[in-house]
Amino acid sequence: MSRHLDEELSQIKTQLLEMGGCVEKAVEEAIQGLIRRETERLDEVHRLEDRIDDAHLAVDEACIALLARQQPMANDLRWVVAVLKINADLERMGDQAVNIAQNAALYLEKDPIKPLVDIPKMAQIVQRMVRESLDALVRLDEPLARKVLTEDDAVDNLKNGIFLELMELMKSGTTDIEQAMRLILIARNLERLG
Repeated sequence: MSRHLDEELSQIKTQLLEMGGCVEKAVEEAIQGLIRRETERLDEVHRLEDRIDDAHLAVDEACIALLARQQPMANDLRWVVAVLKINADLERMGDQAVNIAQNAALYLEKDPIKPLVDIPKMAQIVQRMVRESLDALVRLDEPLARKVLTEDDAVDNLKNGIFLELMELMKSGTTDIEQAMRLILIARNLERLG
């Protein structure tokens, strides 16, 4: 039974890592679509979201089947319960990537209001956080997990800076308010991903 349990746990790890890779790619496509003004990349985010949703269901089913068949104890049980929670978070992260893509598509309908500097920085940090979080889970690497927690401060600081900069632009009356709000929403989606 232990060999079967190990095999099932390994399969779930693989599924979860693949799902995390899709989330990371969805964020990348959404941000690169915005930066490069390439709407086909934004369309890719929706295709990736479909894969994320399918993976979400598959991981849930695999975890429930494992619990029913193997009845794991102690560390294995805690790990499966953690995976169930993380799986739901990854699915919501896919939704956030779609929100970014939708706001980016609207933003691209008009001329840009400013160079995009901090949003790409936020996206890089968030993508790294997703990757490192899953690595920490799979390797049971507590120091790496703690490192990821500290990166959230950088994401929050960048979001606050973007918000303040865009608020000043809106107050000055020199910028399109709808465009500024779209960038604020994108920054907020990235912050939620973090």
